Amino acid sequence: MNPHLTRRRLLALASLATPLAMQRAHAHHGWSSFDQDRPIYLEGQVVESRWRNPHAELVIEPPAALALPAGLQQRPLPAQSAGIDGAALLAKTVLPTRRERRWELELAPLTRMRAWQAEEIRAGDRVAAVGFTFKGEQGDAVMRVEYLFVGDKTYGLRSSPT
Repeated sequence: MNPHLTRRRLLALASLATPLAMQRAHAHHGWSSFDQDRPIYLEGQVVESRWRNPHAELVIEPPAALALPAGLQQRPLPAQSAGIDGAALLAKTVLPTRRERRWELELAPLTRMRAWQAEEIRAGDRVAAVGFTFKGEQGDAVMRVEYLFVGDKTYGLRSSPT
């Protein structure tokens, strides 16, 4: 076997794979870049659902007149294995300052979604969420979801249910 030919094939494969890897790395955000001191509220209709790992993702269209729902602070929250002060989080939840037509919601990995017994969310469904966006609301319109509200169900996505 010609070692130069093998090296060329490896380089060719690497050059094809690198853009795909970079695209995926760009699409997935690390949790440390989210402002966990400023929870925000979003709701809207799901226009796209990606129910896959590394975590489920939804794209929603919030209404033009997005408002904090009455009684958000008193909403019952499920117990979860992580020590989250959900009541305090809901008490300081605000609306995002940016008014994007679409937001991407990053949910939990599918194993955790299954632990919560969350059914797959599909385009056309309505959801609400409390979570975190980037510091200063810079960059993409992305929210890391802490609490997901679907119908009358609430899921705490930081950890598994207790």
